[in-house]
Amino acid sequence: MGSFELREHTADVAVAATGNTLGEVFAAVADGLTSAMCEEWPAPDDPAGGARHELRVESEGPEAALYDYLDQLIYERDVAAVLPVDNAATVDGDGGAWVVDASYRGVALSAVVAREVKAVTYSEMRLESVDGGWEAYVVFDV
Repeated sequence: MGSFELREHTADVAVAATGNTLGEVFAAVADGLTSAMCEEWPAPDDPAGGARHELRVESEGPEAALYDYLDQLIYERDVAAVLPVDNAATVDGDGGAWVVDASYRGVALSAVVAREVKAVTYSEMRLESVDGGWEAYVVFDV
């Protein structure tokens, strides 16, 4: 399972994450995005806990896949008015196409107090293989 840490970044917020697999590090960054938007949310068994949703993103490379995945989560928040929590992802790449198959639990924004994260940025984005896993660093515009 991946883990993340929020880091201050001038007027923005950054997420540093680790995972044993690309999917774990993608999901950990997404969980960091959730934490950057909201400190607390309903548990899955709470009536306001929200249902699971699935999404798929296809990109030309691993960094683009991470960017597009996070951008899609922000889009889901804006269009469906949900906070994406309990993120899960798998990432497959073979030459030209990188595919992220992901899911999240969508908690209604009306059930939480959330701050707006405007966008994911390529500014200082880092995704790299390390001994036994992956590390990512992503800056979000708030």
